[in-house]
Amino acid sequence: MSEHAAASRLRLSGLCFLLQILLILLFAVFARYSPEGSPGPCPPQLNCSRRSPDSAFQQPRIQDVRVQVLLSFGLLVAFLSRYGPGSAAISILITAFSIQWAVLIQGMLYFFLNGKIYVGAQSMVSADLCTAAVLISTGAVLGRVNPVQMLLLALLEVTLCTLNEYILLTLMGVSDSGGSLTIHTFGAYFGLMVSRVLYQPHKDKRKREEQQDKGHQMDVLAVVGTIYLWIFWPSFTSTTTVHHNAENWAVLNTYFSLVASTMSTFILSPVLYEEGTPRMVQIQDATLAGLAVMGMAGEMLLTPFGALIAGLLVGLISPLGFRFFTPVLHSRLKIQDTCGVHNTHGLPGVLGALLGTLLTLLATADTFGYRLELVFPLVAQGSRTVTDQAFIQLSALPLTLLLATLGGCFTGAVLKIKVLRCCPAAQCKENPGLREVAEEGSDPSASDKELGISTLV
Repeated sequence: MSEHAAASRLRLSGLCFLLQILLILLFAVFARYSPEGSPGPCPPQLNCSRRSPDSAFQQPRIQDVRVQVLLSFGLLVAFLSRYGPGSAAISILITAFSIQWAVLIQGMLYFFLNGKIYVGAQSMVSADLCTAAVLISTGAVLGRVNPVQMLLLALLEVTLCTLNEYILLTLMGVSDSGGSLTIHTFGAYFGLMVSRVLYQPHKDKRKREEQQDKGHQMDVLAVVGTIYLWIFWPSFTSTTTVHHNAENWAVLNTYFSLVASTMSTFILSPVLYEEGTPRMVQIQDATLAGLAVMGMAGEMLLTPFGALIAGLLVGLISPLGFRFFTPVLHSRLKIQDTCGVHNTHGLPGVLGALLGTLLTLLATADTFGYRLELVFPLVAQGSRTVTDQAFIQLSALPLTLLLATLGGCFTGAVLKIKVLRCCPAAQCKENPGLREVAEEGSDPSASDKELGISTLV
């Protein structure tokens, strides 16, 4: 048994080594630093549409995105005390791999010229945003996949997420700077479909308290994660905005939505739960929902009260989803959503896309002024009417759901291959803090030695 355990431990090490060597070779052959960092004009063959003209202005936003991805998303999965240490470590692993892979895949579509991929500051920002979608998906499957499966999930999702983004933003001309569709909706439903394919019925028989334990450590992590969301997410939603003036609306509307969604938690939680004061995890979930809904609409809302209304509504929908819709996902649809990404990213992302579609109908020169060219350049140029733009914004939602669903089903089928999900019981015994799901058909009350799958490592 010890030989099998050693082989299982080395499997992750070997895969990481092979992937990193492959990435180094690909970077050596294709990647070069981009001329976008120079003060000269951008070559017409390159897609520099999302380049910031001021590198000093771009650098702080890069730092905000990096902190958001590494710290905030890591803490958002670490608040589950059963998974905390291992899940945070795996989040860093997924981030490290996804950023490198996304730079290459996105570079093939956006920054490819004369057989080379030109890498610049915006390449790293775009890779970070794509990595955020992958981390959202991992929240749905946490507890049912091991690190090897996580890496394969990231490999496939980065590719499909980039394809979805390219179709929406470049081919269709959709305005989604904060990623309501390309990040939140795609990441959430991709992960949910992977979870559905990997469904294990005995997981439902365990008490939900094991997923969200009440404890001091969990509350501390939730507090820290929520604070990072408040500080860094507004910059996260506006990081793909090109011009200084266009950033203000996205940042301010995100803050207004955030505070309103937090207030709605204190309105509804005492009604739904026995506690008089909402737990920090509930506040964290409402904060995420209020931020996700501003992904598309952040730079379109004309007044602060619109952001406040949107934040209030989505802040009410999120706890209602946890209270009433999540049990339906488990019992009827057989979807196990460990971190509740459907209520914190999926539904708010869909609502944000619908809100963005409605706001697009208001996109006229009188209402938007000079900002019309920044948000809807095709409308400002006269090559597309407001109605056409609104229809395209709306059609991007079912297209994203379709790609996420099909991609998630395919990825789940790949991860379900027996050689990937098998784990010797000895490994589970060596990692009691990371152990989670029993094999299908086994007794859910079985002892540690009888468990057949290790969550992490």
